[in-house]
This record gives sequence, C-alpha cells and structure tokens, in this order.
Amino acid sequence: MESKESKQMIREFVRNLLTQKKDTRPFGDDTSLILSGRMDSIDTVELVLFLETAFGLKFGSGGLRRDQLDTVNTLGALVDHR
Repeated sequence: MESKESKQMIREFVRNLLTQKKDTRPFGDDTSLILSGRMDSIDTVELVLFLETAFGLKFGSGGLRRDQLDTVNTLGALVDHR
C-alpha cells in the first residue's frame, strides 16, 4: 500500500478516536496525540490493534515506544518501515 493511502487511513482512524472522546480540535500530521495527552493508554491499544489489523503488522512484545505512535507521520513511518 502506498504511504499516502496508509497515512489517510491512519488520519481517519485517529479522527474517529478523537471524535468519540468529544475532541473535535483539528490536528496535523505532526500534531502530538499521545505525549500531549489527547489520546490515552486505551486509545493507544486501539491504535495498535488498528495498525495490526489494517496493515498486517505484528508488534507482539517488540518494545513499541509511545513516541512511535505519537503523530500521523510517525505512525505512517512505522507502517512503511514494517
């Protein structure tokens, strides 16, 4: 899958997660989501499950860091790298 398409899918998923939390503030591809507190640990679990399902990634106990999940750009890079 092309990087642009993956980032669009990630963007939509993040938008839906935030909307469920009544957070409708805009965000860019470099906006901090986790480290800024906009997303919590439950959101992070949902995000990882989404990445595994949508992109066939397997994280297991591979030591995923929060900063790798913090922005649309870092998520896109994670998907591209795996």
